[in-house]
Amino acid sequence: MTPEGRGIRGYDGGLPASAPGGGPGSPSDVFRVLHVCTGNVCRSPMAERLMRHGLALRVGAAGAGIVVESAGTWGHEGAPMEAHAAAVLTEFGADPAGFVGRELLDDHVIDADLVLTATRDHRAQVISMGHAAGLRTFTLKEFTRLVRAIDTATLPDGSVTERARALVQAAAALRGWLLAPSPEADEVHDPYGAPVGYFRSIGEEIQGALDPVVTALTGVTATV
Repeated sequence: MTPEGRGIRGYDGGLPASAPGGGPGSPSDVFRVLHVCTGNVCRSPMAERLMRHGLALRVGAAGAGIVVESAGTWGHEGAPMEAHAAAVLTEFGADPAGFVGRELLDDHVIDADLVLTATRDHRAQVISMGHAAGLRTFTLKEFTRLVRAIDTATLPDGSVTERARALVQAAAALRGWLLAPSPEADEVHDPYGAPVGYFRSIGEEIQGALDPVVTALTGVTATV
């Protein structure tokens, strides 16, 4: 690891004994990603469904070990996704069907191997819930910045879940070295109540942040 944020050579990908989810290779080996925003009807649903879509495009059924969900710190429990958010997902080829809003609960944080939030405030709220969430909670854009600095050749060649856990540990190790150019650089702003054009720009922002993350998770670059 270097202060410039260059790739981490010699990283062994080892997991702490208390890692959420099953151990690598176990029958219950699942890596859970939780996207968090405020209402869980705009940003985090778009991130959830765009990430699922990206995994399916790259690795198909092999990505089944990564479960992608979302919730809101003031989640609209049982609410549908905002219509503009659903429309933007369709434009990206992702599936908005069947989405139901959720309020963020302790169990969601406990079960998550990686929490990606829309803003720094959301990140702080997740961490304040406890459950040793600090090392696995990032804003989406923060995580993207860290992932771009990781030499993915050092990640394990085993299952997708092994690779995902190693990626989170490597990102956490880099966090103190690779800072955002400005506080705003780590924020995805709320499009709630805005025209569809603004939702589209937020969707593009989320997709742009997710693309290198999904590539690093799977080891496969998007072809479309």
